[in-house]
Amino acid sequence: MLDCPDPRALAGFYRDLLGWQIETDRDEWFELARDESTAIAFQLAPDFVPQRWPEEGVMAHLDFNVPDLDDAERVALDLGATRVHGPSTATTFRVFRDPAGHHFCLCSC
Repeated sequence: MLDCPDPRALAGFYRDLLGWQIETDRDEWFELARDESTAIAFQLAPDFVPQRWPEEGVMAHLDFNVPDLDDAERVALDLGATRVHGPSTATTFRVFRDPAGHHFCLCSC
């Protein structure tokens, strides 16, 4: 579950990035699912403040395995993600912040 100031928008970001389906659509709570066992929930938190990394260390982040890392990166950036580090030379993963400020990695492992 991710706290965020706009759960509808953040659920839409991950829906468009991952191709998952929004299963629960309420004003303050959204659930996005890939299948019956894999889901992410988004909860309204008007006062949410993203963690400062690396100053605060990584408390939690999401990793998503994707078939084509370059294509997934382009989609993420087009949808409003930002790179945590500039263009990556890593061949198997890249680190981003979603529009609400949560860290996530796209992986090709």
